[in-house]
Amino acid sequence: MSLKSGSACGVFEKGFYSSEKMTGLFAYESSDLDWCEDNYRHSENIVEYFNTMSSLFFFVISPIMLYLLHPYARERNLAVHLVWTMMIFVGLFSAYFHMTLSFMGQMLDELSILWVLGLCYGLWFPRRLFPSFIKDRTTFSRLVMMITVVTTLCSFVKPTANAYLLNCFALHIIYSLGLEMRICTDPKVLRLCWSAVGLWVLAISCWISDRFGCSFWQKLNFCYLHGIWHILIVMAVAYASTLIAYLDANYEIPSSLPSLQYWPNDNWVLGLPYIVLKGTTKTQKIF
Repeated sequence: MSLKSGSACGVFEKGFYSSEKMTGLFAYESSDLDWCEDNYRHSENIVEYFNTMSSLFFFVISPIMLYLLHPYARERNLAVHLVWTMMIFVGLFSAYFHMTLSFMGQMLDELSILWVLGLCYGLWFPRRLFPSFIKDRTTFSRLVMMITVVTTLCSFVKPTANAYLLNCFALHIIYSLGLEMRICTDPKVLRLCWSAVGLWVLAISCWISDRFGCSFWQKLNFCYLHGIWHILIVMAVAYASTLIAYLDANYEIPSSLPSLQYWPNDNWVLGLPYIVLKGTTKTQKIF
């Protein structure tokens, strides 16, 4: 009887510590990351107030982009809507992470970005740049999905390296866009490309400065660069995803006669880009 009781007690203790460890993953400041903004300065319940509030910008831009890209998505593939639906979750998890600086918040934030990138690769990566052993987009999408799942599992091994890996993916997307732009002569498309790259450069500059130049910005009492990164990166994604979708439409549904416009006014210097389909939808789509 005593042996059974001891065994049960051991199981109980193991379960207790396991539960305690799981709870710790959600605990405030359980993440190794801590951005430059002063913690709890503006609220006793929110660790990084401005970084949290700036994440709400995702909730503003994402629904607008869902609406603007709907005609293209309806003609090409409704899975396009998953990109900006996932961007809403990126904003949600980013807000949760900066509100708590919890380990689970960090992982949800970074993994949601990873899956957005995976969706973009699967949907829009140019067919002519596929590896030689892949002949169709379905096979390529399955390969991307497999890589995304493996990367998701590996991300728990060294979480502090995740952000750098994600930016490497972004660099590859910029490189691929560069290959496409070498054969492009449309000034409106080139303008969109340079705008997207410019926004990304500004955004990543803010991210790097906040991460590695914190002491300098603290002396200036300006510790909000990571919050500015949130705003700039949403705009960069809006510009880049529209550009990639436009190139995709030219390749995959050329009869739709895609063109670029800006919301709310096409003549404004700044605006949200979107695709207008001027042609009919008679041809069969290639997926």
